[in-house]
Formats: sequence, C-alpha cells, structure tokens
Amino acid sequence: VQLQASGGGLVQTGDSLRLSCAASGGTFNYYIMGWFRQAPGKEREFVASIRWSGGRTDYADSVNGRFTISRDKRRNTVYLQMNSLKPEDTAIYYCAARVFATSDYPHWGQGTQVTVSS
Repeated sequence: VQLQASGGGLVQTGDSLRLSCAASGGTFNYYIMGWFRQAPGKEREFVASIRWSGGRTDYADSVNGRFTISRDKRRNTVYLQMNSLKPEDTAIYYCAARVFATSDYPHWGQGTQVTVSS
C-alpha cells in the first residue's frame, strides 16, 4: 500500500485548506484511512479517520466541527477538508491506513506541511 499526501500550504487564521491522500497498491474495502498530524516539539496525534466501506468517520475533539474527512472510491483518494483554521493547527499532516479491526497503522504517507499564520 502506498499513500501520497498533498495539498498543504501557508494560510491565514480562518482560512480553509483541503488535503488529499492518493492510495494505491491494494484494495481498500476493509481499510480504515486516517489523518494524523505532528506539530514541532509535539507527538503525532490523531486527527480523523474514515472507514473505506460504509464511510463511518471519527474526529479528534480539537477538530470536530471544523474538519471533514471523506473518500472518493473512484479515485482511491481520501480528503481532509479543513475550515476555520487556527495557528494551533500548524503541523505536518500525514495520511495512514490500517486494516479494519486492527489497532496499528502500518501504512503511512510522506506528510504535507500546513502552516496557519495569526
């Protein structure tokens, strides 16, 4: 499984940004796709996830109501729509994949930088 994240950039507080994660090398019906982020000096944290089949979503409290995760099965792509961005959202964002009913994410993309200026 290969994951390619893109869409990061420099934005201002309150702006929106959409990240994309192109997935290849597998069939994803039994996968959960996730977004994580890591800010400077902090541990990597969970942001959101979506079940490929069925579309069930989960969000971290810090982004719930502002971020939306979705997937396009035809394009094998997962999106993270980020609205009302805050400086504390600044981080490297990673997409990841795991098989449903497992706990660890063994597949990771390379990360894309999101910087939100105040």
